[in-house]
Amino acid sequence: MATTITVKGQVTIPKQIRDALGLTPGSRVEFAIEDGKLVVRKSGKRNGGRPDRFDRAVGKAEVKWRTEELMELLRGSD
Repeated sequence: MATTITVKGQVTIPKQIRDALGLTPGSRVEFAIEDGKLVVRKSGKRNGGRPDRFDRAVGKAEVKWRTEELMELLRGSD
């Protein structure tokens, strides 16, 4: 499989390879040179190992609302 490097130095990883490695938007990859060949590896870290804003928010809610109670609050009582 071949791809072309853009003016910005970007490449598109072919879908077959993305699927095989489980690469999704936000996945990190590492580049290396081994025996004169370019090697691309899945990094296993997202965003340089830092949690993104959604990961940081998981489990932070302290109020446990029931759906009915929340809908009543949002709609207001008539």
